[in-house]
Amino acid sequence: MTVDEGAGQRVMWSGQWVADQLGIALEDAPAAPDAPEAVAAVAAVGTSDAPADQASRADQTSHAGPDGAGGGRLRELLGLALRRNPRRAHLLVSNVLGKHVPQRPAVVYGAGVRLGERVRALLGDADAARAVVLGYAETATGLGHSVADGLALAPYLHSTRRPVDGVRPVGGFEEEHSHATSHLLLPEDPALLAGNGPLVLVDDEFSTGRTVLNTIRTLHRRFPRERYVVVALVDMRSAADRADLDRFAASLGARVDLVALAAGTVRLPADVLARGQALVAEHETGPAAPLSDGAPEHAGPARPAPVRVALDWPRGLPDGGRHGFTPAHRRALDAALPDMARRLARVVRPARLAPGARVLVLGFEELMYAPLRLAEALQAEFDHTATDGASGAGGASGAGGASSAAGGVEVRYSTTTRSPVLALDDPGYAIRTRLTFPAHDAPADGPGPRYAYNVAPGSDPARRFDAIVAVVDSAADTPALHAPGGLLDALAAQTPCLVYAVVPSYVPTGAADVPATAAEPAPVEVAIPARRAPQGPPAPATAVPADPAQAAGPAGPAPAPRTPAGVPDRQASPMQDPLRGPDFSSYAADEVGWLLQDFSEVTLEAPIEEREEAIQGGGAHYAESLPIEYQPSDAYQDLFRSALQTSAARIARAVGAVTETLLAEHQDRPGRGPDSRPVLVSLARAGTPVGVLMRRWAQHAHGIDLPHYAISIVRGRGIDTAALRWLARHHDPVDVVFVDGWTGKGAITRELAAAIEEFEASEAADGARGFDPRIAVLADPGGCVRTYGTREDFLIPSACLNSTVSGLVSRTVLRADLVRPGQFHGAKFYRELADADLSALFLDTVTARFAEVADAAARDAKELIATPHRAPTWEGWAAVERISEEYGIHDVNLVKPGVGETSRVLLRRVPWKVLARRGAGPDLDHVRMLAEQRGVPVEEVDDLPYSCVGLIHPRYTRAATGADGRAVAQ
Repeated sequence: MTVDEGAGQRVMWSGQWVADQLGIALEDAPAAPDAPEAVAAVAAVGTSDAPADQASRADQTSHAGPDGAGGGRLRELLGLALRRNPRRAHLLVSNVLGKHVPQRPAVVYGAGVRLGERVRALLGDADAARAVVLGYAETATGLGHSVADGLALAPYLHSTRRPVDGVRPVGGFEEEHSHATSHLLLPEDPALLAGNGPLVLVDDEFSTGRTVLNTIRTLHRRFPRERYVVVALVDMRSAADRADLDRFAASLGARVDLVALAAGTVRLPADVLARGQALVAEHETGPAAPLSDGAPEHAGPARPAPVRVALDWPRGLPDGGRHGFTPAHRRALDAALPDMARRLARVVRPARLAPGARVLVLGFEELMYAPLRLAEALQAEFDHTATDGASGAGGASGAGGASSAAGGVEVRYSTTTRSPVLALDDPGYAIRTRLTFPAHDAPADGPGPRYAYNVAPGSDPARRFDAIVAVVDSAADTPALHAPGGLLDALAAQTPCLVYAVVPSYVPTGAADVPATAAEPAPVEVAIPARRAPQGPPAPATAVPADPAQAAGPAGPAPAPRTPAGVPDRQASPMQDPLRGPDFSSYAADEVGWLLQDFSEVTLEAPIEEREEAIQGGGAHYAESLPIEYQPSDAYQDLFRSALQTSAARIARAVGAVTETLLAEHQDRPGRGPDSRPVLVSLARAGTPVGVLMRRWAQHAHGIDLPHYAISIVRGRGIDTAALRWLARHHDPVDVVFVDGWTGKGAITRELAAAIEEFEASEAADGARGFDPRIAVLADPGGCVRTYGTREDFLIPSACLNSTVSGLVSRTVLRADLVRPGQFHGAKFYRELADADLSALFLDTVTARFAEVADAAARDAKELIATPHRAPTWEGWAAVERISEEYGIHDVNLVKPGVGETSRVLLRRVPWKVLARRGAGPDLDHVRMLAEQRGVPVEEVDDLPYSCVGLIHPRYTRAATGADGRAVAQ
């Protein structure tokens, strides 16, 4: 089967190989009877006044090819590839996105601009001027920016996976998490999203629509608005996914419009998953694997030395939309592009490019827009100066599409990516070659491989690029970029001419300075007019309604229990003394001081199902209520006791190792010495039993009493700043060491780092400085910290239960009607559960094993301290992102890795399923018992870096549970 590529050329469809092997077909959506042109699909849902017959209107034609595979319009836009994924074997590869497939820059930019023009026509100029465009990292950062250019009147922002020192996220999604979020929103102007005009969300494709729904749900809580427009190149949702969006928009009380170049579905045979996995396994190791991973293919006499070009990027001009990009910024860029293109052309031309030569401009992950515009301007420059009479565009917006056909130089554009895809050198397959190289921008989630697809020519010499221009930002211009095996080294093996340019990473006003790259000359000064002020008043920093009815999510009012009449304020003075046992908690008074308010008299509990529905529906935050305490059965308590006896020595050894490491590290801190003592501050409540054990170890091994306090930290809300001020008044912040039980994906680790930085930079710190945000943990299976007792993922029995192994204290609570500014967060003391309390048993059983493991713990600590490189690897975070994608969840907040986090899912949330590493032993006995009690399937999988992973129900409503209250009915 062949399709038109352009200029009358007929080429094989780049999805034919997968279609033939797996029986997959792309099917265009049926054309509407009055469809005026074959270019876009527009749908309106929600509270709009759009007529019902427009709900799924598709303005494009549908036809079948001679082989019956169908999808004529879709096949022009998409190819197919394979990837290792237990949920979806195939990958839709866009031909017009400029990510995996090198494409003419005018085609890539034009696709986005035309979509933006349609959005402007849909909104009208008045609403278009009030809008904000938001693109998704990493694949849609350039597309979203192009849509904003087509809209012309609105500022642009894209999400990012790169935290920036000094810039506090105003939100995040999918994860909330990360940082707790994997997708961060870092606008220079925090009010950018606070207006009430339309929000235009841009992604490369809609497969299920869940990512967009997660985003709208998260942002609507803080920045509610009446209208959203969702834009993509293709809309491939199923009928069920479309119905989900309809219901969601109706529950939100907002209008949601959809705009896409084409719409349709993917027809899949029943056994496609198994067949796809078999194909991937065969070709990942088989002889058909293409030359890749930096293997030399250039047949010239020697690899070219990379030549750096100074662009003279305008001073004050952002490198993209990470911190916001206004129409004024776009005008400044348009004015500067021709000169920057001439600078590039002067270096590339000495390569004696022959007529018909191919030049690739290669962008870098999220940095898509600047390289795209440079590629388009470079094409225009080549066209303008061509000697064969080809007419030029004369500027940055020239057509640049027919240069090769006219005998001129043809520029193509693509970017590097994080996403691994199977490469197969066949003309009917979308990803023919793959270059692999290490990350070179010191990513926050740790090192890992990166990829450039279809850059190497493979078996077809005609696909070789005669010159490659790599464009990176200054944050990525590191030694790793230039090292053997790095990106430039890999590219040099594929072309006789290698050029690279560095765009200065934009530093928002007030953020930490980013060192300039040494070879970059001083940029040209360009005046940038002030950005447009947002429409409407800014939303409050936290969206906690005074009236619980206002917190209604898709399923009705969220559980927002109120303080009963007559209950006094829990804190008469903002700086009260810590709470201690036995008045608060079953721990001895000297074991821990709780920097909390006592909410024991307040009704805060809600059924697990109601809480889950409210949290996922956006009507409540998890810290605003408490789950009803799990009452373990006799069989489960017996299992806990058995697990405790089995693992007590292993826990004791980890306690000793982390405590000895911490004590040694503390002595090396500036201004400290052999007699200095750390102050243990555990993160309530999972960290508190570990903090007590570490305090006991210090007494046992060294005869010293370490102060120990428990403090609240809330994902997405930060740390208790009143507690930090109390600590600063009573101890030197330099002595404070934060303690937690274990790491999962590292969300709290990142949350703490961001919260400490924000606190110390604020007036609320009241001069308190010197807190070290690094955490010491008992177990670090996620590779998130540098001070730990072990990195094994094993059963820590304190994770098996809730309050009954944590001093009878609840998890912490933060709600605006209970915690006023300057007050501690709160928690409850469940005195009524004293008969079931196992807290002392846990502590005493582990403590009794200290003597027998002392030598081993000392050796572990010595080896750990001697390890030169203990930086976090963040491999757990990468695994969570992969699982979130593979299982179609698209929200890392709902993926809870490790034995401890999985236990929490089964005890406190609405679980969907449990992934268990094949062959995991008795450490998972309690997980299997809890899963059986909740009716949750346990799926054994290979290649899992944790013993198990708990998945929270990704689409939870109360209708998702059976009549018996068990969590999942598939």
